Amino acid sequence: MKKLVGLIIFSFVLVAAWSQDTKKIGVIEHLDEHLPIDIYLVNIDGDTVQMSSLIDKPTVLNFVYYRCPGICTPLMDGLTEVVNMSEMALGEDYQILTVSFDYSEGHDLALKKRNNYSMLVEKEGMEDGWLFFTGDSSNITKLTEAAGFSYKKTGNDFIHTAGLILISPEGKITRYLNGTYFLPFEFKLAVIEASKGIPGPTVNRILQFCYSYDPVGQSYVLNITKVAGILILVLAGLILLVLTVKPKRKQS
Repeated sequence: MKKLVGLIIFSFVLVAAWSQDTKKIGVIEHLDEHLPIDIYLVNIDGDTVQMSSLIDKPTVLNFVYYRCPGICTPLMDGLTEVVNMSEMALGEDYQILTVSFDYSEGHDLALKKRNNYSMLVEKEGMEDGWLFFTGDSSNITKLTEAAGFSYKKTGNDFIHTAGLILISPEGKITRYLNGTYFLPFEFKLAVIEASKGIPGPTVNRILQFCYSYDPVGQSYVLNITKVAGILILVLAGLILLVLTVKPKRKQS
């Protein structure tokens, strides 16, 4: 019995450690919540604009930092690919706001990144339909916290996850698309839901739960500690349940 109790305690420790880790890096979904209206960003011309004034149609919000050596490029490439494959009109049916969460980056880097991807996007509407921004620490913090996006600085770089956040024309969060590759039909459905202000569940949340981003390998890998902790906890709970409800033998 002591071993069983010890096993349960160990499982709780693993789960608690995982919980503390996800508070630092990852995404906490804020579905059906509105973004604050008092967020100000800096566009590629160096002008400060109110973010809420930009959101007048279904909006795809994605966080990157422009000097990122890792997952940001696959994310931007995946977004470019689904834009090119989509039958929807960029700038008319939806728009994209790319925001650097590294407040030390200036609008010159945003302009450079926009120019790079303007050569890769085959659809019309890139100039007005895919906008790039930077911001100061106060506004970036306010935006990332409202969107549930958390990250951790390590030296000159950041550890963070990748994905898209869908915003309705009224500024409400309606969907999260995690990862760096997006299916055209899922992307279209997310945009349609955003246009109607309908929040949708994240399909791959179980995968997101079991996998973590490895900044060294620049890929998602199975989080053995997290999965093992949950399995041990479930197994220990089942054993405890069996021992609790098992009828005692009658003494003859």
